[in-house]
Amino acid sequence: MKLISLFQNVDVAEKMKNAPDSSYQIGVVIGSFIPFLLLGGIALWLYIRAKKRNKNGY
Repeated sequence: MKLISLFQNVDVAEKMKNAPDSSYQIGVVIGSFIPFLLLGGIALWLYIRAKKRNKNGY
């Protein structure tokens, strides 16, 4: 089930057009950016961790 959810396409423009009010639109926009922010945070954490490891000589 998790694998299927990774490949689902979400049409943000369609959701915005059918939005009942502006607060729903804001939620759709924020929800569409959360996965990218999480991936960026994980990448930054891995980079900092690897940089510290190289500094210590491991």
